Amino acid sequence: MPTTLNFRTLDLNLLRVFDVVMAERNLTRAAERLSITQPAVSNALKRLKESVGEDLLTREITGVRPTPRAEALWPEVRAALGNLRDALAPDAFDPAVDAVDFRVAMPDAVATSVLPGIVAQIARAGALANLRVMPLASRDLGPMLERGDADLAVGSFPGTVATLQAQGDTASLRQARLQQSGYVCVMRQGHPLAKGELTLDAYCAAHHLMVSLSGRAHGPVDEALAKLERKRRVLLTVNQYFTAGRVVAHSDLLTVLPEVFVNATGFREKVVTRPLPVELPALHVDMLWHQRSDRSLAHQWLRERMLEAAQAALA
Repeated sequence: MPTTLNFRTLDLNLLRVFDVVMAERNLTRAAERLSITQPAVSNALKRLKESVGEDLLTREITGVRPTPRAEALWPEVRAALGNLRDALAPDAFDPAVDAVDFRVAMPDAVATSVLPGIVAQIARAGALANLRVMPLASRDLGPMLERGDADLAVGSFPGTVATLQAQGDTASLRQARLQQSGYVCVMRQGHPLAKGELTLDAYCAAHHLMVSLSGRAHGPVDEALAKLERKRRVLLTVNQYFTAGRVVAHSDLLTVLPEVFVNATGFREKVVTRPLPVELPALHVDMLWHQRSDRSLAHQWLRERMLEAAQAALA
């Protein structure tokens, strides 16, 4: 049976070490972030184990793996440390003085749309913020934001957003809308269908390129066509907007893109857009973060800059 934790004698520094180790899942990286030695990290974890009365982490070849007790404990520890930090230093963030590293997960199209604006804002403000853009390796955003792998996730997450709205105040993630965009058909300059109305028959008779971040060769366009008892031939599926732009600009393939992301292809001057002959729901670009970042002035600053950059990209 685990022993009862005596909170009065617990060294709260051990919780900070535990938090960083849980985020990194590696003692060496945790030691680097904490600016202490790896033996010091190991000793802190040993002392925390003695206080808690059971193992919280087990060694693996690539690092450490948390036990179920550690997984259950970590969200509470992170929230408590965040609240304590904000309470002790509520006005401690000055973007021109404080160097902060932010990790933002987003696909390439969103990055192309918003990052130029954010870089310009950082330069104008003389801010010392550093941004590390990470790929969206998973659509399961909860664990990624819970672990602190990313401070923000930016992209189109209709399923996650719907779940958060249903959960209301009980949700551990927060969400804000950045952009909304309709879809357009994109083709090369001089394409036979580039002039005049793009009819449903002509659209279905053409060959198509599909952008699919998941790799699935079936998307909203195909679902809309199926309702009309029609279909198209998707000759090529890619997972990057730049690749889509290059191929479409040099072929007779058609593709469908959110209008706000056409510039992300890098071939805006070589392609034309036409209204689609089918109706599609609008694309929503949202940013998501964990609730523990709500009161952080540094993270509030980042979210405000993200919103401003996204709105400017629509202008």
